[in-house]
Amino acid sequence: MKIIRCALLMILMPGLLCAQAPAYKNNKLPLNTRVKDLVSRLTLEEKISLLGYNSKAVPRLGIPAYNWWNEGLHGVARAGEATIFPQAIGMAATFNDELIKQVSTVISTEARAKYNLAIAQDRHLQYMGLTFWTPNINIFRDPRWGRGQETYGEDPFLTSRMGAAFVKGLQGDDPKYLKASATAKHYAVHSGPEAGRHEFNAIIDEKDLRETYLYAFKYLVDGGVESVMCAYNRVNGEPCCTSNTLLSNILLKEWQFKGHVVTDCWALDDIFLRHKVMPDAVHVAAAAIKAGVDLDCSTMLQSEVMKAVKMKLLTVAEVDKALSAILRTEFKLGFYDERTATPYYVYGADSVNNVSHIALARKVAQQSMVMLKNDGSILPLNKNKYSSIMVVGPNATSYDAMLGNYHGVSKVINFVEGITAAVGPGTRVEYDLGADSRDTTHFGGIWAAQNSDVTVAVLGLSPVNEGEEGDAFLAAGGGDRLNLSLPESHIKYLKKLRKEVHKPIIAVLTAGSDIDVEAIAPYADAIILAWYPGEQGGNALADLIFGDVSPSGHLPLTFYKSLDNLPDYKDYNMKGRTYRYYNGPVQYPFGFGLSYTSFKYSTDGSFKADYHLGDTITVNVNINNTGNMDGDEVVQAYVKYPQSDRMPLTELKAFKRVNVVKGGKQIITIKIPVNELQKWDLATHKWKTYPGSYRLVLGSNSQDEKLVMPFNLTL
Repeated sequence: MKIIRCALLMILMPGLLCAQAPAYKNNKLPLNTRVKDLVSRLTLEEKISLLGYNSKAVPRLGIPAYNWWNEGLHGVARAGEATIFPQAIGMAATFNDELIKQVSTVISTEARAKYNLAIAQDRHLQYMGLTFWTPNINIFRDPRWGRGQETYGEDPFLTSRMGAAFVKGLQGDDPKYLKASATAKHYAVHSGPEAGRHEFNAIIDEKDLRETYLYAFKYLVDGGVESVMCAYNRVNGEPCCTSNTLLSNILLKEWQFKGHVVTDCWALDDIFLRHKVMPDAVHVAAAAIKAGVDLDCSTMLQSEVMKAVKMKLLTVAEVDKALSAILRTEFKLGFYDERTATPYYVYGADSVNNVSHIALARKVAQQSMVMLKNDGSILPLNKNKYSSIMVVGPNATSYDAMLGNYHGVSKVINFVEGITAAVGPGTRVEYDLGADSRDTTHFGGIWAAQNSDVTVAVLGLSPVNEGEEGDAFLAAGGGDRLNLSLPESHIKYLKKLRKEVHKPIIAVLTAGSDIDVEAIAPYADAIILAWYPGEQGGNALADLIFGDVSPSGHLPLTFYKSLDNLPDYKDYNMKGRTYRYYNGPVQYPFGFGLSYTSFKYSTDGSFKADYHLGDTITVNVNINNTGNMDGDEVVQAYVKYPQSDRMPLTELKAFKRVNVVKGGKQIITIKIPVNELQKWDLATHKWKTYPGSYRLVLGSNSQDEKLVMPFNLTL
């Protein structure tokens, strides 16, 4: 009998153990049930210990230590080996949201692989986690801003579509588990001056706030971004990370955001130390949680929340609400389930910087580079015609100029290496630094360039000249630029080359923003803007200059002629800024980019002339390649509005990249929902659609009008 009872006990034991397992460990239960159960088991001290980016372990409940701070702007950053894609501003220049989704899919694959490898060694490291504080969807409203390179440019529509595609790839498509967590930052109205970001107060009216600065955030929230990061600055007097307007009223109540809110790093300290709008850290911690902050990128919440509760500035229920938001993210990432429960546990070292990821980095770099000049169709170069090539310039072999900021580590193919590999050992290639960034009188490589068939001069900026406060340590404006100028030594070097070398000169420029291209344009036969092109930048440049691929990048920002034409840097009003509200002289308009081939647009005649609320403006467009080689065209659809106060001059509302073979035709369909044309009404504090006469303009940049189609909107 005892034997029978023992046997029955052994049979029943697994079920009994399962029944006794806490609810938060049961991945078959609803998410909120699991979160509520775990919160109920924690002491107040334990709850508070989890509210900082360097989250503490709670061994008795199996909660691991975890560092929430991870970066992945254009590849897993600061975490060792990882594929380095072009900087975000370069990815925006592709106007290819599907390609950007592929990029972030690779980033999340490599992130999972690195996380798996670290956890297998019981390493809980910063930058080796799964919660990424990216993308940066701030509007690049002024070219002086050093961190503009991290954004998708000056246009809210382009930013929203690129940002949403990036989020989709990063977070994955599993119905239950996040592949990684994305963060829309910096919320909101944040784009310099970089040196004053910790105390700056952006004054803005509700119209510009809604139509320009919040547009992309709303789009990403609607698309399911897991996290939003509040910014350092104040907006209309309210610090972003304690703002009832931005956090409580708009993000949480109006938009019904369901993810978690994280502060920018040490932003809470700024509120009482620099903004000086609250007396001390305890009051800031309480105000942040009440406004909607859940996670702190510092230690303030961990050190001050207990005091706030004891002072009755906060309730335990409010602490529970904040903690529940970040625990939901951890559960979605699979932190409390068996390792094999998620579909991502198989990723390992072979998922990092592999052949397919490197090939994608090259493709993105190809599509990102913008050809600005090509006199006499000097490009593409015929390899059989040019037996000797001189590559010169301070950035020709620069590692920094390939990477941009927020980058990983990888085998980088610089411009010299890319060109040398492309032509092979049968062609003579020489390299000379030529100039540095200071000396304007002593230059090298001139004689060698005279004795070569063609010279490629790589000039421009690097991330030490523009970037984040502290990181861009050579930037004159504390991370920002004070002007649009290239280094004077680079300009004088190219002048010297032009004077002494009577053969083709191709200028390649590296930068993350608008630069004074006109200063060097007279001295080069062709100009390519390479941005900060990532690890395959050298190969991608070679692919373009030798004609393996036609250039197809387009500027995601206006290249102004002078900063004198712009409002004061600290002025956040949109009047006179970006192609939407600026009608002054430019070097190159928003959306500009040359190709080796040419395209003709036509319609099938089915475009309707009248629309109503709820309709979708639709046009079928024939894209004919009328040139001599295959190429990609980026069709840009702009809307011109009825005459009314503060309407944009023109506004991007759709885009489509399409590949068309030489002599071939592709048919694309452009669709614009009528509700995309609504504008914010200051009188009613609501969105409003304006009736009247509109024009839909299709072209290859914001000033190009290949097709113009008038239409009427009736309410």
